[in-house]
Amino acid sequence: MAIKVVFFASPDIAIPSFERLIESSDFDVKALVTQPAKPSKRGKKICDSNIKKLALANDVEVLEPVKLSKEPEIIEKLRSYDVDFFVTFAFGQILSQEVLDIPKFHTINLHASLLPKYRGANPICAALLSGDLYTGITTMITVLELDAGDICLSEQIELNNDTDFTTLSGEIAQKSPELIVKTLKGLYENTLKPVPQDESAATFTKKLQKSDKELSFDVTAYSLHNKVRAMCGVNTCHFLYNEKIVKVIKTSLCKDESPKTYRPGEIISVEKDGIKVMCGDCAVVIKTVKPEGKPEMAAYAWSLGSKIKCGDIIGC
Repeated sequence: MAIKVVFFASPDIAIPSFERLIESSDFDVKALVTQPAKPSKRGKKICDSNIKKLALANDVEVLEPVKLSKEPEIIEKLRSYDVDFFVTFAFGQILSQEVLDIPKFHTINLHASLLPKYRGANPICAALLSGDLYTGITTMITVLELDAGDICLSEQIELNNDTDFTTLSGEIAQKSPELIVKTLKGLYENTLKPVPQDESAATFTKKLQKSDKELSFDVTAYSLHNKVRAMCGVNTCHFLYNEKIVKVIKTSLCKDESPKTYRPGEIISVEKDGIKVMCGDCAVVIKTVKPEGKPEMAAYAWSLGSKIKCGDIIGC
């Protein structure tokens, strides 16, 4: 008998897991619950998310609550499916106890960290900001307290200085399906015993603010590099040059020490490999940028048009 599931998710990172459950004969996916479509940035047209398109293409019913806890008709619809599990993966809404109690077994959440570290939103960003050597993914039983439920399974992912938000998100997306499948089957067959989290080791992420995107070069080169790679993509960092925003997509650390006579934010050199900028201790190389109103490009290509030169100061 197939394990009956309702999948709760919104962003693309959840698509491989959703697709795996749809395609497996071991599972019967009754519905997708996702955030309502929002106007796109260009043209303000309402566009369906990629995960919703996948659901509709596979004849999976789609529910789009604005706030699930306030919509009793959708809660009743969820009850009517008579499922074994709810599975949540970056859904974007907090589930009430009323909803958590609906499935026969549990509501299972996949969290993009090795719990109890980095509970809350933005765990991928938090691991990169901290310069961690590894992070991971965890399946857990969802409870009302934030990411505090018993751990089912986890998998470690190694990081390096070149790992950024985009690449790490992609790796998590690809590794998650197997972990979710093993978790659901293990709980259903009673071969998996969840274990409580170590509360003394719990850490929490913070919600990113608009000001967090601004680059200040008076910090260490290492921390600035970590910030760029942690926030590239959705929350890309930027600096100002000639009163225009320049987003920084990619940086690299310099192997050589830079003279302390340079000021933070001062351009040390402009080369084909990138633009070397002084930070609080040494320099960092800006390699890829996205200037205001223009496509992503190599920093050197941008320098040719912007006329930026040694001695110029950038920052916010």
